[in-house]
Amino acid sequence: MLVNIKELTPEASPQAAFGARVRSAREARGWKQDDLAEMVGYSGRHISAIETGRKPPTLRFSRSLDAALSLAGTPESFERGWGEIRNGSLLEGFPEYVGFESRAVELRMFHIGVIPGLLQTPAYARAMEEGNVRRGTITPEQADERVSILAERQAALTRPRLPTMLVVMDESCIRRPVGGTEVMNDQLRHLMEFAKLPNSMLQVAPYDIGERRPFNLPINLLTMSDRSMIAYAESQAQGHLDREATFVLSVLSAYHQLQAESLSQADSVAMIEQLRKGSP
Repeated sequence: MLVNIKELTPEASPQAAFGARVRSAREARGWKQDDLAEMVGYSGRHISAIETGRKPPTLRFSRSLDAALSLAGTPESFERGWGEIRNGSLLEGFPEYVGFESRAVELRMFHIGVIPGLLQTPAYARAMEEGNVRRGTITPEQADERVSILAERQAALTRPRLPTMLVVMDESCIRRPVGGTEVMNDQLRHLMEFAKLPNSMLQVAPYDIGERRPFNLPINLLTMSDRSMIAYAESQAQGHLDREATFVLSVLSAYHQLQAESLSQADSVAMIEQLRKGSP
């Protein structure tokens, strides 16, 4: 009996190329899809979907492949291939930014509308990504990966020598309900705990500063151990990493102005506590 084997087009996309590599590695060992599926803990249907590019690989799946094929830690690892796919789908400049973020000695952040990722609770982050899944902009697997990537970024900051974190959030960040009352209450409580840390500063930029708010988009500023600085800003469609001194210093000056216009940490925490208690 002839088996209908779908012809692969690895040049179509990084995801298709990943799938073609999986099939090639499997066939080179004389394994059927069900054989590989049993080794990695997935179904034969899942293997088929990966090989034909119909389903994106996840970090967990890629690591399971590497274990089954003895490729972990090698240049040919599937985890490395997954990383290339993931970085290719992220905003320009963001993968490079994350690398700097994990080594920065000081982080300055300003966000609008959404709690900054580094301060999100797992439940808040999950609720945000589930919203993206419902809108059809990402798959459930991609949502899992985004939550996992965020957890890795947060873990990278809990190193022996903690970085200083200065965070200014537009008032919209704490007033926009995400995930329901319980999730939001836990998130606000987490912000209050963050404000107690010796290496942190949390401020709210209230609505009434109006046109005196210098930024209309989120922006991050990193200070590295050699005192060099990096600015990262992003819109809905593009991220931009900049190390040019004149631009970075202008952003830093605007950030200082923002801090001066924002509520003090004590007043910011008081506003957050009022929201948790249901006060306007």
